Amino acid sequence: MVRGALDAKQATAVAPMFKALGDPVRLRLLSMIASAGGGEVCVCDLTGEFELTGPTISHHLKVLREAGLVHSDRRGTWVYYRLVPGALAGLGDLLDVSSLAGSGAR
Repeated sequence: MVRGALDAKQATAVAPMFKALGDPVRLRLLSMIASAGGGEVCVCDLTGEFELTGPTISHHLKVLREAGLVHSDRRGTWVYYRLVPGALAGLGDLLDVSSLAGSGAR
C-alpha cells in the first residue's frame, strides 16, 4: 500500500499506466484480457469485438504493453496477451484512499 504522497520517481513510473487506461478502447482491451479464461487471450479474439481495424487494435495493445500493463507472446502468426502480474494491484493501491479515512482527507 502506498503511504503518503508519490515522489517524482514513483509518479513518473505510474503516469504511463494511467495514461494508457485513459482511452476507452484500451480500458476495454485490458478488461477483456483480465477476464480471459486461461489468463491470456489471442489478438485474433480481440479484434472482432471492436469496430476498428486490426492495426488499430494492435496499436492500442502496444500502448498497454509499453505502459507495463500487459505482456505479449508471439506464437506463429498470432500474438497472445496476458496481464503483468501485480500491475493492476499496484494501481489499485494508489487509488485506495481508505487508509486516509479519518485523517481529514475527503
